[in-house]
Amino acid sequence: MTMQTITPTTYDLGEFEVRRVLPSRQRRMVGPFIFVDQFGPAVMPPGAGMGVRPHPHINLATVTYLFDGAIDHRDSLGSHQLIEPGAVNLMTAGKGIVHSERSPVDQHDKPKPMFGMQTWLALPDGQEEIDPAFEHVPAETIPVVEDGCAKAYVIMGSLWGKTAPTTCLSETIYADIQLAAGGAMPIDADADERAVMLVEGEAELSGQPLEKYTLYVLAPGDAATLSSSTSARAMLLGGEAFSTPRHVWWNFVSSDRERIEQAKRDWNEGRFPKVPGDEKEFIPIPEVPLTRSDG
Repeated sequence: MTMQTITPTTYDLGEFEVRRVLPSRQRRMVGPFIFVDQFGPAVMPPGAGMGVRPHPHINLATVTYLFDGAIDHRDSLGSHQLIEPGAVNLMTAGKGIVHSERSPVDQHDKPKPMFGMQTWLALPDGQEEIDPAFEHVPAETIPVVEDGCAKAYVIMGSLWGKTAPTTCLSETIYADIQLAAGGAMPIDADADERAVMLVEGEAELSGQPLEKYTLYVLAPGDAATLSSSTSARAMLLGGEAFSTPRHVWWNFVSSDRERIEQAKRDWNEGRFPKVPGDEKEFIPIPEVPLTRSDG
């Protein structure tokens, strides 16, 4: 079968590694997904921890999904949420939001596991400048599809006859697939664009062995089956193809380059709102961001 293969760029943050597959030189988006990071697995020692200071976003939605560990989320809407494995944290930036992501204070003196995914969804045409919003979907409300040695959690959208409660502003699919030895799961072919990432174990996609943390983008309409002779965990993501290009610069995504320039000015000049409970620190705009695209 025909697949595009995207090898991640790895960033060593000291306590754990982050692997980024989107955006890349080969491809900018898969459905609405314009940014895909996988981080860990790692165990941060006592005293260390995640400490992502307040920073801004526009014209996108962030989706945080953990396999292990915990993150304390705060944002400029006043949201304060502990993110734990299996739950979905959806933050819609719209016209502008600021948030921070830190290890929980009560875990400061303990070893802290960290393993999960953070993705960004570009907002569809006509909805890029909607009001910011925050949504936490508890793990127990995520639909589960089970078939023998295969289990899948439907994080966003409709898959295998189940629909997630998570808000979708454009057609989106996102799932956590877990296979025991001998397990297999069909990869639905209905979405415009689909991709698979193996995050644990060993698996094949229609007979082709998968490399861990690599993104495999399936050709539109191709039927495929994910299988494992031992055990595996993989993420399926994708959805509606965007007809209007999106530009990425640092934490900003937009169909309009000038809107990104305005966001830079607004952050530099202090016009974004503060994060209640985390007002003292912030991340300055970098001279050369790690994440950017020029299309």
